[in-house]
Amino acid sequence: MPELPEVEVTRRGFAERIAGARIEAVRLGKPLRWALSVEPAVLVGRTVRAVRRRGKYLLVDMDAGLLLMHLGMSGSLRFDTLLPAPGVHDHFDMVTSLGTLRLNDPRRFGAVVYVEDETSPLAIKLLGRLGMEPLEASFDADRFLAGLRRRKAPIKQVLLAGDVVVGVGNIYASEALFLAGIRPSLSASRISRPRALRLHAAVREILARAVERGGSTLRDFSNIDGQSGYFQLEATVYGRAGEPCRVCGTPVRQVRQGQRSTYFCPACQKY
Repeated sequence: MPELPEVEVTRRGFAERIAGARIEAVRLGKPLRWALSVEPAVLVGRTVRAVRRRGKYLLVDMDAGLLLMHLGMSGSLRFDTLLPAPGVHDHFDMVTSLGTLRLNDPRRFGAVVYVEDETSPLAIKLLGRLGMEPLEASFDADRFLAGLRRRKAPIKQVLLAGDVVVGVGNIYASEALFLAGIRPSLSASRISRPRALRLHAAVREILARAVERGGSTLRDFSNIDGQSGYFQLEATVYGRAGEPCRVCGTPVRQVRQGQRSTYFCPACQKY
């Protein structure tokens, strides 16, 4: 599933290239997770101003209105002046004066939704409960600690929930917890301030590094130009069950938490 690094890599791949483009046509394929909410013709003639990101959502600002885009479990975007005819898994084409933006999504859990602005009820429903952005200056350590103190669930589950901090998906949660030396099963409320500060820094470092590496491609993800990410190739614990820890040599363990695989080093992450 594309997480924050993959979505940010996607955004950076076309945000500057599409800015100022005039929308000339919109084509819809098979229904996605949520409906567009307006007739495609309504968007024709509007101008794309900018592309932002909030959590795992891309926000395409227009001179009137806003598109919320989500890649779902298997979606990817392409933007180019020359794209082949839409295939069976191409479910949204936005043809502009600068190129065509296309959403390909084999499982159709992604979405493109139109709202008037971020105060619209649907926008609030989708974005209103998202936590802090870990790559922004607003990712405050004291607020992070306060959020952890309110949660008794295992720290790995709290990171994945997205209401304290957004975008820390499964692979990145395992990697950040390893870097901070915290066992994934530890209750979030029991993490001391010094260790919470280490985790705060680790989350930021791991996600920033993942963006630099083009994200992670475990199955479907590719960037705006069709290239795979490769952060997963340098993971310290994720996907390495039974292999020696890169720090101490102890075999990496794999457990299940909330139907997801968790990887950790029992020696480096004792508590």
